[in-house]
Amino acid sequence: MTNPSARTHNAAQPPAQLSPKVVLAGAVGSIVEYYDFALYGYVATILAAQFFASGDPTAALLNTLATFALAFVLRPLAGILFGHLGDRYGRKNALAATVLVMAAASGLIGFLPTYAAIGVGASALLVLARCVQGVAAGGELGGAASLVAEYSPNHRRGLLCATTQTGALTGALLASLLVSALNQVLGTATMADWGWRVPFLIAIPIGLVGLWIRTRLADSPHFAELERGEEQARAPVLELFRDHRSGLAKTIGLSILLFAGYYVAYVYVNIHLQKVVGVDPRLAFWSTTLTLAVSVATTPLFGSLSDRVGRKPVFVGASVAAGILALPCFVLLNQGGAVAVVSHVVLGITDSALMGVALSAFAEMFPTRVRYTGVALGFNVGAALAGGTAPYVSTWLVNTTGSAVSPAYFLICTAAVTLLTALKLRETAGSALRDV
Repeated sequence: MTNPSARTHNAAQPPAQLSPKVVLAGAVGSIVEYYDFALYGYVATILAAQFFASGDPTAALLNTLATFALAFVLRPLAGILFGHLGDRYGRKNALAATVLVMAAASGLIGFLPTYAAIGVGASALLVLARCVQGVAAGGELGGAASLVAEYSPNHRRGLLCATTQTGALTGALLASLLVSALNQVLGTATMADWGWRVPFLIAIPIGLVGLWIRTRLADSPHFAELERGEEQARAPVLELFRDHRSGLAKTIGLSILLFAGYYVAYVYVNIHLQKVVGVDPRLAFWSTTLTLAVSVATTPLFGSLSDRVGRKPVFVGASVAAGILALPCFVLLNQGGAVAVVSHVVLGITDSALMGVALSAFAEMFPTRVRYTGVALGFNVGAALAGGTAPYVSTWLVNTTGSAVSPAYFLICTAAVTLLTALKLRETAGSALRDV
């Protein structure tokens, strides 16, 4: 239940000249974070052979994807931790820390010895590094969304918050581009031998650039006002559960399809095309790269659309489209060739619609006192339930049922959850953000 005494921030809008700097900080940080986080998924088939016993290739791949999912289990806890820091002490420092931690964990993966060198110890080190990645990712988008939303004019918040999600997609796109290029230049054998280490090592200098950009940023005017009045929440997570349970529940429900669609379209389909359809790995990677490129272009358009027609219609439309198109897209994916690439792109566009509207809607559900914690916790619970598990569940479904279209039913179920949540959503587009 929302605190009835909550007031809105109706003061002058943030200075327009600050917006480009803030948008850049939000987008660049997300590029760094999601380059690192998505990279693991794009080389999952290689990591399966390098870090797990190779007697059963399917079992090794499932172990790799289980490690991929494990990072998501930690994301809600990380959301609480970074949310507390961001709501108590400011968004800037918490966001700088997420970039630094992510870059360090990703760089570590590039140096790890393999299973052939030290046995199960290699598997344990990979799991540890992936868990640290999960902690960093758990603090990222909640803080970036809060910062950008608190600087944005009311009528452009959807578009500007969508640029943060565009940054996340761009990071995944850069990871896919680099892996695709390395596969093309080095060849499959060399890539499996040592080439897979290169993109992880590149994460270190990229992370330092993101850290430099974020440390040069001032905190939002909304948080600065709270800080001047010493009105920060002492225990943001307790206040969140006491006064804002409805907003938290809606954030989780709206995140379910977003994450399921993201990790099916941008991670699992790559694996599906290689392992189930049997296409050349280079085609699978270029298909993923094209899908990400189209999504990068369309996500801001959906954010802008939500400013004009509202958050609720975009959520409802995207959920319906995802539910209807999932099965035909998987039927076409299994045909291989150009038709598979087109269906891959369609899956990506349905998710880009959700990504375009999500962060602005989530930021508008919570007051400044608990905004970072509310967005981060709700978003990351959705990630843990449907995102990290998506590649594992999809692989398990195909292996268990023998049906190459079975992952579509997973998407249909998650679309139903998000649609039911969206139908209960109160429209907030164009409204002022609440401060307390």
